[in-house]
Order: sequence, then C-alpha cells, then structure tokens
Amino acid sequence: MKRALVLLAFIAVPTFAQSLDALVDKELPSLVETYKKLHAAPELSTQEAKSSALLAARLRELGYSVTDHVGKYDDPSLTSYGVVAVMKNGDGPVVLVRSDMDALPVAEQTGLPYASTVRAKSPSGDDVPVMHACGHDIHMTTLMGTASMLAQLKDRWHGTVLLVGQPAEEVVKGAKAMLNDGIYERFPRPAYAIALHDSADLAAGTIGYTPGYALASGDSVNITVRGLGGHGASPQKTKDPVVLAAQIVIALQTIVSRQNSPLDPVVVTVGAIHGGTKRNIIPDEVQLLLTVRTYKPEVRKNVLAAIGQIARGTAIAAGFPEDRMPVIELLDHESVASTYNDPALTERLAKALGRVLGDANVIKIDPLMVSEDFGLFGVDRKIPTALLHLGAVDPARIAAGGPLPALHSSKWAPLPEPTLRTGVRALTTMVLELMKK
Repeated sequence: MKRALVLLAFIAVPTFAQSLDALVDKELPSLVETYKKLHAAPELSTQEAKSSALLAARLRELGYSVTDHVGKYDDPSLTSYGVVAVMKNGDGPVVLVRSDMDALPVAEQTGLPYASTVRAKSPSGDDVPVMHACGHDIHMTTLMGTASMLAQLKDRWHGTVLLVGQPAEEVVKGAKAMLNDGIYERFPRPAYAIALHDSADLAAGTIGYTPGYALASGDSVNITVRGLGGHGASPQKTKDPVVLAAQIVIALQTIVSRQNSPLDPVVVTVGAIHGGTKRNIIPDEVQLLLTVRTYKPEVRKNVLAAIGQIARGTAIAAGFPEDRMPVIELLDHESVASTYNDPALTERLAKALGRVLGDANVIKIDPLMVSEDFGLFGVDRKIPTALLHLGAVDPARIAAGGPLPALHSSKWAPLPEPTLRTGVRALTTMVLELMKK
C-alpha cells in the first residue's frame, strides 16, 4: 500500500512541459488580444514608434531593464526604434532572442475583424497601405509571452537574457543599425542568438528547422542599358537598348544553368523593366531591376561578377560603343548576407523542442531562398545563431490541399491561438535549453 501511494504521488507530479503549458494557457487570452492590437496597427520599416513603445512597456512591466532607440542607420535622418531588454539571473550564458517589428506596404484583404486599415507615408513620400503581411506581429507577441515565461521560471535558468526588438528587417537595415550602435559593447555579448519566424507553409503547432544555410543572401542589382535613341522606323540609325535589354535578360539565366554548379542554389530574377515612352520611339536607356539569391559567399561573388560580364559582353556583341556600355549598380543598402544556422546549436534546439512539443511536430525542412538580416547578429559566425520556423497555417487548410497565401501576401493570416501557444512554448524551451541549471 505504501509503495502504491509513493507511485501515485510520483505520477501526479506534473512534468516541465505540463507546467509550461499551464503557464502559457493562462496567459494566452491576453497574448491573443495583444496580437490583434499589433496586427491592426502596423508600422512601416524605420517608423515602428508605437510598436516598439508597446513592446518596451510590456517588458518593463515584467521586470526587464529596457533601453529603447537602440540603433544608428547609415542615413542620419532616420530614427531607430530598436529595443533591448536585459534580465540577469545569476552566472551563466548570455542568450539573445530577437523579434522584428516592421510591416509592409500591402493592402490587407484577409477580411478579419481586426484587419489593418492603416495608411502611411513611404520613404518616397507616397501614401501607401500598411499590413503585417510577414507575421512580425506574431513575433513581437511571442517575444512578450516568452519574456513572461522566463520571468516566472527563474528557478529553471541562470545567466542573462537579452531580448531584442529589431526595426527595419523588411529593408534589411535594422540589425546592421543595432550593431552600428554598439549593441554588443553597450549590452552583454551573447553566447548564442536565436529567433523564430512564422511560416506560411507549416501547420500551426509545428516547428521547422534547417541546420546550416537556412536563408539566402539577397542582392539588389540595377542594370542601366544605354543606347542611342531615334525613330522606330529607322532602327539602323540607333543603338536599341530595348533589344539589348531583352538579350541581357535571357543571357542572365545562363548564369544559373551554365556557369554555376547545380549543387549550389542560385536565383537571378529580373523583376522590373523600365524604358521607353512611345511605340515608335527607340529610347536612349532601359533599366533592369534584379534580385539575386545565393547561399555561399564565393558563389555570391561569382554570380555578381557574371552579371556584369554578361551585360558588357552582350553589348559588345551588339556593336555598342565603349561609352554606351551598360552600367551595373549593386545597392548595398538593399543587400544582405545569407542566414547560416549553426548546425550543432540547431540540432540541440530541435531535440529540446521534440521533448516538449513531440518529435512529430519538429520538422527538418529545406533551406529557403528568401532573405533575412538576423544572421548579422552572429558577426561573421563568431556567435552561433539559429532561426527556426513557426508553423502558422490552419492544419485543416493544409489537409484540404490547394494554394495557400504566402508571406507578403495581402491574404496572409496566421491562426492566432495555436501559433502563439506553440511559439511561446518553443521559444521558452529554446532559451531554457541554453540556460538550464
């Protein structure tokens, strides 16, 4: 009988996962409310004043030491709304946890009762619609929920938590701005940096992870094709930049098919062509706007060089004079290196998540060709980093088949309750794994 009572007492003791679930479930209604508030009030990149203030205020309420306006942009006219919150809990590792905060110039068409109707001035002065079409509202809310869990579970971790609200991720300026402002000199330098990003491909309740290269580098390239304009009826008297631009567009695709190893993914996309005013006028110039995606630094370097070689070589073959060679412009302020997940760190986090969420809900996924600036917090891989993906799609929609709204879509709408619940459980578990006693 005594043995049976001991056994029953042992069985009745809740596991850590059960204890965490209870804490998250208690806070979930307020988190959903906060998420809807953020979703309805998005702010464009470099304009995140209200979002950052809400985040900073909540973190202060939870007992964190908070510093706002962290970050220095290359453009001194811009104000950084970066937030850094610190909680020390004895000796131990420093772990950086990042959330981005900015939204996109997209007109929301989700039909949700809390859908955004916000409009704002773009950097160019245009009046544009604004929407959280990439889930940064989910990210901020998940960070606040995780901050609350860590404040309540201080007996389970030791060290220093560094919570970062990063601005301007969508224009890949925010991480660099915070590093420019000496984030690792002003605050404890982390031993690890981690983040979650919502996924429009994974079911809510799941986490996706990718060891190694996870997201591509992104480079913005402009090619100005310079010709000699004239009458459309007398092309022989001109150097037609429209025809040359068309030849360059086709030739650029040979970089992927004939100049690069098929084992190293590369995307070269011409997203826009601008030139000409009237059908019977051959213009003087045509502009091509490119996005280039790669993983490895050496592949990135070779692809960018090949773009210039192809543009120039095609112009020479068409008989264009030296003073009318194409002009290649790499937009440094719109370019960012690839995101590399430290393999050992990523696998360690995945195993910890499997113990809490169930192995079937922690899924190894392929790398993506989209880009992020979170990897910059790793400072050339000197600090191990890991960005994992948070499923946010209604499982019933996935089971039904058919197309799903993608990130950056006007119809993208994460499923709030299960996404936030899993996000807070996952991010808290990741931090505790790295800082456990």
